[in-house]
Amino acid sequence: MAGRGCCCCTLGHLNEENGRFVLLAGLIVLYMLCGAAIFSAIEQPKEREAKERWELKFENFSQKFNLSKAELRGFLRDYEEANVAGIRVDDIRPRWDFTGAFYFVGTVVSTIGFGMTTPATVGGKIFLIFYGLIGCAGTILFFNLFLERLITVIAYIMKSFHERQLKRKGNVPHDSRRGSGHSEVDSLAGWKPSVYYVMLILCIASIIISCCASAMYTPIEEWSYFDSLYFCFVAFSTIGFGDLVSSQNAKYESQGLYRFGNFVFILMGVCCIYSLFNVISIVIKQCVNWILKKMDCRCCQKCQRKLLRSRRNVVMPGNIRTRRNTSIETDGVNESETDGRRMSGEMISIKDFLASNKVSLAIMQKQLSETANGYPRQMSSSSRHNGFSGGVGALAIMNNRLAETSVDR
Repeated sequence: MAGRGCCCCTLGHLNEENGRFVLLAGLIVLYMLCGAAIFSAIEQPKEREAKERWELKFENFSQKFNLSKAELRGFLRDYEEANVAGIRVDDIRPRWDFTGAFYFVGTVVSTIGFGMTTPATVGGKIFLIFYGLIGCAGTILFFNLFLERLITVIAYIMKSFHERQLKRKGNVPHDSRRGSGHSEVDSLAGWKPSVYYVMLILCIASIIISCCASAMYTPIEEWSYFDSLYFCFVAFSTIGFGDLVSSQNAKYESQGLYRFGNFVFILMGVCCIYSLFNVISIVIKQCVNWILKKMDCRCCQKCQRKLLRSRRNVVMPGNIRTRRNTSIETDGVNESETDGRRMSGEMISIKDFLASNKVSLAIMQKQLSETANGYPRQMSSSSRHNGFSGGVGALAIMNNRLAETSVDR
C-alpha cells in the first residue's frame, strides 16, 4: 500500500505540474500578444515614415544621375552582401583578426550573438555549430555556478546583518562566536533569507553596473546616455540585436584599456542579469501558484462536497476512516480524508502541492543560510551510502529526494 500511495502522490504532482505549465504557457502567449500590439503601435509609424523617405531619396538619386532603378537596386544588393561580410562605409576594425575573432566567439558562447560578424564560409558555419554547442553549454554551466555562489554570498551578508540586529536586541549573546558554532546556528535557526531581498540586491547591482558601463560608452562610442543604457540591457540580457555594438571602431583613445573594460563590464553584466532572471522566475512561479490556488479555491468547496457525498458509504481496503470535526482552519478537509484520497489512487489537490512547495522553498532557504554560516547540514548515513552528495538550493533538494527514494526501495 505504501508503494501505491507513493505512485498516487507522484501522479498528482505531475498533474499539478502540467496545470502550471499550461497556465504559464498561456500567460506567456498573452504577454507576447500584448507586447506585439504595443510595439506595433509605437514602431510602425516610424517604419512607414522611413520607407517613404527612402523611396523619395531613391527616386531623386536615380533621376539625378540618370540611372535605371534596376541597376541601382542591383548595386545596393551588392552592398548588402558586402555589409554581411563586414564591409562598412566608415573605417572599422578588422572583423577576423585574432582580437575580432575573440570578440566573436565571446558573443557566441555567451549567446549574445550581436550579428555584426557571421561566418561566410561553409567550413566556418560547420565549425560554429559544434563550437557553439559545447561553448554555450559550458557557459550556461558557468552562469549556474556563478549564481549559486552569488546567492551564497548574498545569504551570508544578509545573515550578518540579521545577526547584528539580533545582537542589538539582545537575542544573541556577543560571545557566541567564542563558544561552539552550533549554538550560533541554533540561535539563528528560524531565520531564512528572502527571495525578494535577493532580487532587490541583484536589481541594484545590475543597475549600478549598467550605469557605470553607460558612463564609459557615452564619450568613447559617441552614443547618447540613453542609447548606452539600452545597449547594456540588450547585451547583458543576451538579446543582442546588433543595432548598437561596442568596440567596433578602428581606433580608440586608450584602446587596450577600453577593450578590457568593455570585456569586464559585459561579463559582470551578463552574470548579474542572468542571476536576476533566475530569481525573477522564482517570483513568477510563486505568482502562478497563487493564480492556481485562487482558481482551485473557487471550485474547491463544490468538489469537496461531491467527494464527501460519494465517499460516505465507501469502504477502503487497508485503511479505517475516522470521522473528525471539520474546522475553519482545515477548510473542510482533514488529514484522514487527504490520506484516503492518496491511498485510493486519486490525484492530490493543488492545496497539498502548494504546501509541499512551501516546504521545499523553506528547505532551500535554510540550506542557503547554513552554507553562508559555514555549518552545512550533515548528510545522513543513508545518503552517504547511496552516493548522493549535498548541495545548495534545488540541487540539494533533488539529491535528498533521490536518497530517500533509494532508501525506501
